[in-house]
Amino acid sequence: MTPVIQLHDVTKLFGNNTALSHVSFDVPPGVVFALLGENGAGKTTAIRLMLGLDEPTAGRVQVLGLDGRRDGLEIRRRVGYVSERPTLYEWMTPAEIGWFTAGFYADGFEHRFRTLVEDFRVPLDRRISQLSKGMRAKVSLSLAMAHSPELLILDEPTSGLDTLVRREFLESMVDIAAEGRTVLLSSHQIGEVERVADIVAIMHAGKLVAIERLDELKRTTRSLAITVAENTTPRPALDGRVIYERRRGRQWDVLARDIDEAAIERLRFAQNVVAVESRTPSLEEIFVAYIGRDGGALTDTTHQQVMM
Repeated sequence: MTPVIQLHDVTKLFGNNTALSHVSFDVPPGVVFALLGENGAGKTTAIRLMLGLDEPTAGRVQVLGLDGRRDGLEIRRRVGYVSERPTLYEWMTPAEIGWFTAGFYADGFEHRFRTLVEDFRVPLDRRISQLSKGMRAKVSLSLAMAHSPELLILDEPTSGLDTLVRREFLESMVDIAAEGRTVLLSSHQIGEVERVADIVAIMHAGKLVAIERLDELKRTTRSLAITVAENTTPRPALDGRVIYERRRGRQWDVLARDIDEAAIERLRFAQNVVAVESRTPSLEEIFVAYIGRDGGALTDTTHQQVMM
């Protein structure tokens, strides 16, 4: 399947500051793709490059088969986008901004916009300047979704929404992906992302440190609590790849990739090991482990694809 989004060896510099460093990944169609990272990780910069709002210093960006350098206007016309801080004509009412925006799209936009706004229980006749932050976010989401785009790019879209509406909205992203459309979701709400994402990409300090299908990422990652005989006992050797470790007295807390149950069972009988507890970590635990590794960027390939 042709990727909906392609970043190939993308670097973005702002003066002496590196916002993105050799970032490569593909986003296949029909998925919810979550872009995770702490503030300053490069998520919003990557999104601006996808939308043609800025140009990479090096590398190539393609969205819907269009070039991010040349075709920014057409990309933005075809994509639904909500920024972290959406700008609206605050002197308009939701009804007026829906009517105004409909002039840029095919027939049916205004009707779908009104349906979405009503579902969000936003008053159509109140000026946007008089709406709460949450209601303004709902207007922005409705504008982004009303033309039924094949790709939605959402930068912290649920900020300001109450818990119930946030949950309903994120679940609707799954329905959109089931229709064959694609959602790229950048969010700090990692627990909620875990409920809806098909693929997760983790960024840290402008670098891509992990990208994988969420079910595979969790299946191949184990959280281990290893109790050893003495406070000075070193961590026992482990099969697989350790992405995080911390010592607390006689206990080693470890997150490891690609370690099977047989290896964990052997660990229980290793010298100076008193007990081993094993469980599947949450996405938030995996995220914290990766961004706490002081780098750890992908170095074994220049272009990262996720197998469907």
